[in-house]
Amino acid sequence: MKPTSWNPDVDVAEWTGTQRPYDIIKEGTIAVVFVLIVVLTLSFLFGSPDDKPVTLKQWSNAAPIDFATTAFQELAGTSGVAQYGAPYNNVPGTGQKIGPVSLVNLMGVTIPINAAADFVLRPLGTQTSVPTVTASLATWQHASATQQQTWLTNYAKHLPTAIRDSVMVVTPNDAGPVPSLIGGLTTMAQSGALDNALLSNSTSYFSTNYTEPLLFLSDGTYFAGLASDKHLAGDQWGMMNETGSFPGQAWLWLYTFLYQVSPYSTSSNADALVWATMMLLSALVVFVPFIPGLRSIPRRVKLYRLIWRQHYRSEKH
Repeated sequence: MKPTSWNPDVDVAEWTGTQRPYDIIKEGTIAVVFVLIVVLTLSFLFGSPDDKPVTLKQWSNAAPIDFATTAFQELAGTSGVAQYGAPYNNVPGTGQKIGPVSLVNLMGVTIPINAAADFVLRPLGTQTSVPTVTASLATWQHASATQQQTWLTNYAKHLPTAIRDSVMVVTPNDAGPVPSLIGGLTTMAQSGALDNALLSNSTSYFSTNYTEPLLFLSDGTYFAGLASDKHLAGDQWGMMNETGSFPGQAWLWLYTFLYQVSPYSTSSNADALVWATMMLLSALVVFVPFIPGLRSIPRRVKLYRLIWRQHYRSEKH
């Protein structure tokens, strides 16, 4: 018999039916183990591969000629990074534009990179136990800019094309200390010392700033070849793709889709144009409630009546 003060909206009637024991710890444990097994199984079958990072040591041992050629370009200031412009260095006429405005140049140089000093000369300066490198470095640093350019020009005429007994074959020419500098940097990279040297250039307390090694890698053909082999060139999946044929971030599909269609696919300002387009589309989404005509589309299309069709059917009766 319910008490006279019983309120069905607040009070709960005492259960008088059958009861059975229930172990919530056991049920929870079974659920967690089951989900864990499913997740691990699906990760093993369909998870993205965890490829090891590419290092300068790996590159210089697998393709020493490519590494040496790239090192020479860094020293000569003719590499992609050396001539990139902002945010790495001041190079007139560089930087993608939206109309007449270059956004990256407005921001200026925020990650200063001197390719010759940061990638070649400063790392070689740590090799104090190698007399030939130390002497060659001193010769280079005390030479005039005109003399340095003459050495670089002469070396460029006879770039290394082969490796013999673990030493690069360079045709003798009046290149001064350049062959010794490039050979010393290659040897340094093959030992793994260059990876550590470029990381130590970072001003960060933790050695997690891989900007310089990545920029150095990007100037060679070895890294680009690995990316192409794994379908990361941008012509298949674009930024969405991970290594192999594994799809990447699905939410980037619209962003990467634009790179595959004209005029973005043929423009030298593709990055800037795609960014501007995505900012415009994002602004339209944000300001939909304030844009006449656009905000009326849902009401005019009446898609909501299809979603809530059961409600509108019952409304007619």
